Amino acid sequence: MAGQTTLTFSVGLTGGIGCGKTTVADMFAELGASVIDTDVIAHSLTAPHGAAMPALLAEFGADFATADGALDRARMRALVFTDATARARLEGILHPRIREATAAAAAIATGAYVIFVVPLLIESGSWRERVTRVLAIDCPEEIQIARVMARSSISEEQVRAIMAAQVTRAQRRAAADDIILNDDGLDALYPQVELLHAMYLSQARQ
Repeated sequence: MAGQTTLTFSVGLTGGIGCGKTTVADMFAELGASVIDTDVIAHSLTAPHGAAMPALLAEFGADFATADGALDRARMRALVFTDATARARLEGILHPRIREATAAAAAIATGAYVIFVVPLLIESGSWRERVTRVLAIDCPEEIQIARVMARSSISEEQVRAIMAAQVTRAQRRAAADDIILNDDGLDALYPQVELLHAMYLSQARQ
């Protein structure tokens, strides 16, 4: 399945940092979808003794490992957000491994349909052909910034730098087949998720 269009009905869930992708994905999982999160896979690959660590350290040096042998995420983040070449080198190591792992997970998924959580789905250029529909989790940029600053204790400047490396809100909305607006708490989210879940179930059964 690797490198091919997903054979069953699938959704690519994306959104800017702080938009609430995980929250929404968890709701879909509770309703019966199989959720495959590429960030979770990436963390596994870069954890102590992770499958990508030997290649990463060979490429970037031992200084990019923490004391326990995981990827030093803060150091790598600082590098790739200021050096596009370094970002491309990092992606060249991680993306093929993430693709292989997501394909393997999808092959054994038991849910009514599969949701791939891919933060940079639109930026990647390759994911669009692999999913049936793209779902964007959307919220105003000021809410994004406030949420990320609150949860990650990083500065507004750092959050804006991360956002600048992603497509704009308008570009993400334009590229999506479906949009969930997450700007008003969980009670406003549930009805939107339930409505789309019903639609996805119907399409998955066709």
